[in-house]
Amino acid sequence: MDAVDEDEPFPALVGEVYVDYAEARIRYVSGIAKDELVTRLHLVALTDAGDVVVCRSSQGWRFLPGGTREEGESLVELARRELREEAGAALVGDLHFFSAHEADSDREAPYKPYFPHPRSYWAYAVAHVEITGEPLNPPDGEEVVEVLALPVHEAAEFLRADDPIHADVVLDAHVRGLLR
Repeated sequence: MDAVDEDEPFPALVGEVYVDYAEARIRYVSGIAKDELVTRLHLVALTDAGDVVVCRSSQGWRFLPGGTREEGESLVELARRELREEAGAALVGDLHFFSAHEADSDREAPYKPYFPHPRSYWAYAVAHVEITGEPLNPPDGEEVVEVLALPVHEAAEFLRADDPIHADVVLDAHVRGLLR
């Protein structure tokens, strides 16, 4: 995996950032992380019309669908589960991984016992999806109250209000020509 160039046009993806809730220092990198080191996955989910699926929780958070890997779960299974739970969507086709955040934990032990530690990766992939219903909203997850399919730049602006990192991930995928 390669570190992103400091001249990167996406300011939220440049340099190291400390994420309080994860107690980790993260750094955006290009390429595909080793499967066994991925603990989180977020998806730039595209509809047939080429729109990007974004979500809003009952707390007002705006985000790309995705989340934390469960024990023994493959990355495809993780993508399918998170798409159903958060976006009411089904995966259509393959995942196309393109980048990740390299996460170095400051915790004494991993967040979950089966996670690699102290370094893991929070991967990003493009996925073609079909909206099939309402989000499942399991009791242990966010309560999603809105799912939108927006053109690329509108999706990035929607996300930017709460999550400039995910906004710039969408734009990075777009510039790389992955959103077709």
